[in-house]
Amino acid sequence: MDGNFFSNLLAIVIIDLVLAGDNAILIGLAARNLPGRQRRTVIFWGPAGAIFSRAMATLIVVWLLTIPGLRLIGGLVLIWIAYGLLTEKKEDHDPIEAGKSVWGAIRTIIIADFIMGLDNVLAVAGAAQGNFVLIIAGLLISVPVMIWGSSLVVKYTERYPIIVYIGAGVLALTAGGMITSEPLLAAVFNQGLFRKWLVNGLIIGLVLFFGVRRRQQESFE
Repeated sequence: MDGNFFSNLLAIVIIDLVLAGDNAILIGLAARNLPGRQRRTVIFWGPAGAIFSRAMATLIVVWLLTIPGLRLIGGLVLIWIAYGLLTEKKEDHDPIEAGKSVWGAIRTIIIADFIMGLDNVLAVAGAAQGNFVLIIAGLLISVPVMIWGSSLVVKYTERYPIIVYIGAGVLALTAGGMITSEPLLAAVFNQGLFRKWLVNGLIIGLVLFFGVRRRQQESFE
């Protein structure tokens, strides 16, 4: 475990919290019709199932990213996700159906979390750079915080927009890392670090510039 490990772990935690803070609300929605004791059971086993399903999905994506060309595609998708993080409007979570039983609520949480967290899975896979320990450590740290502190996560991202900008910047940096590590582009980026950092800086700058500008335009509409 070196400095690179902990910097990547920090990136994963930031990505998880910024991208998935809203997703945590589904826990309360899925369990809202259950009595207290059953609700506590759901709040424990729902996150446990979500951690497992995300870990498996992330490992599959990590494997897919070894296929030539897919790191480039994944990086481009992450650029769009980073831009969308700055411009998207809050989603309506009301359509999430409340579970009528413990198993029904847990199933709802796992399925909804998986569907809503696909962008998160891709981002974590890119930041982990194939390190399984990083994936599990990031999930174990951030998912419980995201779920049991969901209201705080959402409140503070709304109160302090700088958190969203930092998250978008980390996503953009992860996207740049995926693109510059693409095997098909090895001839371009294996000549030295300057080109890699130039591309990373350009991607971060463009995402923040256009994302902030779009955010400002929407505030005036």
